[in-house]
Formats: sequence, structure tokens, C-alpha cells
Amino acid sequence: MPSTKANQRRGRINEECQREIALMLREIKDPRLSEGLISITACEVSADLKYAKVYYSIYNGEPSDIRKGFISASGFIRRELASRLNLRLTPELTFVYDQSIERGERVGRMLKQIREEQDGREANSQSESQSGEE
Repeated sequence: MPSTKANQRRGRINEECQREIALMLREIKDPRLSEGLISITACEVSADLKYAKVYYSIYNGEPSDIRKGFISASGFIRRELASRLNLRLTPELTFVYDQSIERGERVGRMLKQIREEQDGREANSQSESQSGEE
């Protein structure tokens, strides 16, 4: 079982990777990455620090184009991470499209629609009961 110190260190590395990659997105000249609104939602470094999954979400842009942009820029991002984080090993990066924000928005819209329908039914039933009293 890994020690808590190792987990804390890995947690700090995850946070630093996430922050640094988010900052790097401003410097990347690839239009697939610079024109869309992209957010780095998380970074998970493996226990041996050799691999990292970088999770990102998109607010506008085509997911397949943005994925290709990340693949194209992965060498630059990894090289920059190496210089900024000063780790013995720089993890090999894998970019993963995080759809949780989209799912959350979709669920929110569905809940709003249900509330509106319920409010409409309640208003109808109240008006029917009031008209029946007259």
C-alpha cells in the first residue's frame, strides 16, 4: 500500500501539471488549440510518474480536431513540462476528452425543463380549481 507522503507528492504533481498545461495552452500556436475554448479539468500521473492522463473539456470547437491538436503539440507540452516542473522523469502524456461538463449541462437543462413542465401543470390545475369555484 503506497504511503500518504507519496500520494501527497503525486497529488501536488497532478495539480502542477494541470496548472502548467493550462498556462501552456495560451502559448501554443496550433489553431486547433488556440481558437477553441479549452479547459484542463484534471491531470492524473501514474504512481511511477512515467505516464499522465490529461483531461480536458471543450466549450466550443470540434472534439476530433482538438484531440489532433493535442497529439500534435504533445512533444512541445512534454518538453515544457520538463523544464517547468523539474522532475527526474517527465511523464508521457495522454489527452482524454472529459465530457462531464457537457453531461452536467444536459442534466441541468433536463431538470429545468421538468421544473417548467411541473410549474405549468400546477398553474393549470390552480386556474381550473379557481374557475370551478366561480
